[in-house]
Amino acid sequence: MNTVTTWNQVYDPFGSPWLSTLAASLPVIALLGMIASGKVKAHIAAVLSLVLAFCVAVFLFGMPADLAARASGYGIALGLFPIGWIILNVIFLYRLTVEKGWFATLQQSVAGITTDRRLQLLLVAFAFGAFFEGAGGFGTPVAVTGAILIGLGFSPLAASGLSLIANTAPVAYGALGAPIAGLASVTGYDPYILGAMIGRQLPFFSVLVPFWLICVFAGFRGMLQIWPAILVCGGSFALAQFGISNYVNPWIVDIGAALVSMGALVLFLRFWRPAVIWTSPALRGNDPSIGYVTAVDGPKAAAATRTATSSEILLAWVPWIILSVIVAIWGTKFFKDIVDPIFIWNYPVPGLHNVIMKVPPVVATAHPEAAVFKFAYMSYTGTGVLFAAILSGLLMRFSPWRLVTAYIETIWVLRYSLITISAMLALGVLTRYAGVDATLGLAFAGTGILYPFFGTLLGWLGVALTGSDTASNVLFGGLQKITSEQLGLSGILMASANSSGGVMGKMIDAQSIVVASTATGYFGQESKILRFVFWHSIVLACLVGVLVMLQAYVYPFNAMVIHP
Repeated sequence: MNTVTTWNQVYDPFGSPWLSTLAASLPVIALLGMIASGKVKAHIAAVLSLVLAFCVAVFLFGMPADLAARASGYGIALGLFPIGWIILNVIFLYRLTVEKGWFATLQQSVAGITTDRRLQLLLVAFAFGAFFEGAGGFGTPVAVTGAILIGLGFSPLAASGLSLIANTAPVAYGALGAPIAGLASVTGYDPYILGAMIGRQLPFFSVLVPFWLICVFAGFRGMLQIWPAILVCGGSFALAQFGISNYVNPWIVDIGAALVSMGALVLFLRFWRPAVIWTSPALRGNDPSIGYVTAVDGPKAAAATRTATSSEILLAWVPWIILSVIVAIWGTKFFKDIVDPIFIWNYPVPGLHNVIMKVPPVVATAHPEAAVFKFAYMSYTGTGVLFAAILSGLLMRFSPWRLVTAYIETIWVLRYSLITISAMLALGVLTRYAGVDATLGLAFAGTGILYPFFGTLLGWLGVALTGSDTASNVLFGGLQKITSEQLGLSGILMASANSSGGVMGKMIDAQSIVVASTATGYFGQESKILRFVFWHSIVLACLVGVLVMLQAYVYPFNAMVIHP
C-alpha cells in the first residue's frame, strides 16, 4: 500500500541552484560518459545509469523509494511499448526481405535512380525518412532508413550516424503532429498556431540539414559537386513544410513535405547528373565500421548477379509500400478513434497516478502528475508494422511456421537493444517524476536576456533526456510559457522554440542511438555513433538558438513571430 498521499517535487534540494543542477545532471553525465567511453556495453550503461538516477531521486531529491520504483517500472513498460515494439517489427520485416533476396533487388532499383551515394542519402535518409517520421515517428524512420542504407552497402557507422543527422528537421511534426499536440496540451495555445510558428523556424534547417548531411558524408568539395540536387531536395521540403504548416494544418506536414521532396528530386534527376559519381558507401576519411559484419542481416540470400526486371523491382518495393500505407493509416485520428475504444487498456499505475505534485515555478499552479499506461495495442505504430511484415512475408511465400521462427530469431538478435531502450525510458520517466529534469530546466530559465537561446537548448536537452520531442514539449512547454511571459517574450515563440530546438537533440538521445545501432547491426558500437553525431547535434542546436534570438529581438526576423 502506498505510504504517502501526495508528494511535492523539490527542485532545489540543496538550497543552491548550482549544486542542485549538478546533482540533477549526474545520471545524464554518467550515461553519456559510459556510452562515449566505449568500455561499457550500452545495455549495462543504461541499467547502471538507471540505478544512479534512482539513488539521486531518492537520496538527493527526497523522492519516496516506492514512488521511484513505480516510476521506473512505468518507464520500462513505455520503453517496450511503443518504442521497442516498433523496432522489433521493423527489423523483422527487414530480415524477411533480406532472406528472400528482395532487398538486393530494392538496392538495384535505388541504384537505378542514381548510383551516386550522396544522392541515395538524400532520397533515403532525408526524404524517405521524413515520410516515416511523419507517419510513425518514435524511432521508425531511423530503424527503416538505417536498415535500407545497410542494404544499399553503406558502412554501419555511415548508415547509423547519417540516418540520425537526417532525422532532425521533420521531428517536430512527427507521428502526425504528436509533438505539437503535446505542446498545445500543456500551454493552452492553439496547435495550429504553434504548428505555424514552428513552420517559421524549421524550414531554414530543412534547407541546411541536407547540405550538412552530404558535407559530413563526402566533405565540402563532395557536397559542392551536387549542390543543385541538395537545394532541390531541401528547398522543396522547406517550402512544403512552411506552406502546409501555415496554411493547411500541422498534422500532415512531414508526409506532404516528404512526398514533395522525393518527387522533386526524382524528377530533377531525370534531367541532371553530377559530373563526378560518388560510389564509396563509407564515410570520408577513417571509417572504423568498414568491413564490420552486421548481426541484424539474418540469413542472407545470394546477391543478384543479373539485372532485375521491372516486375521484380516492383515486387521488391511492395513490402515497403505496404509498410508506408499501413503506418500512414495507423497514425490517423480516424483509425485510432475506431480501434482505441475497443482495444485500448488504460491502466493507472497504482501508487503513482496523481500522487506526485508538480509545483511552481515549473507550473503556474500545483497539479498532480498523471501516470496512466495506455496499452493501445491495436493502434500502436509497431502493430501496424507487424501487420505489414506478416502480409509481406506471406506475399514472399514464407510459411507461417517460418514467420514464427524468424520472429523468435529477431527477438533474440534484439534482446540487448530492447533491454537498453527499456532502461533508457525508465531513466527518463524517473527523472521526470522526481522533478530532476525540471531542476535542469530551471537552470536554463534563469538566463535573462539570453533566454531565447538557452530556452531553445532546453528543448534540445529535453529530447536528449527523454528521446522524444513530444515528451520534451510536455515536460518543458509550460515552463517555456511561464518564463517567456515573465521576460516579456512571446510565449508562442518560446514554446515553439522548445520543439524546434528539440529536434537537434534527437540524434544524441541514447534510445535513438540504440535504434540506429540495432537497425544497422552495429551492436556494441554505440560509443562510436555518439561521438560521431555529438558535435553535430550541439552546433545545429546552437544555430536554432541563434535563429530564435533573432526572432525575439532583431528585425525582420521578429516580424515572423506570432504573438498570443
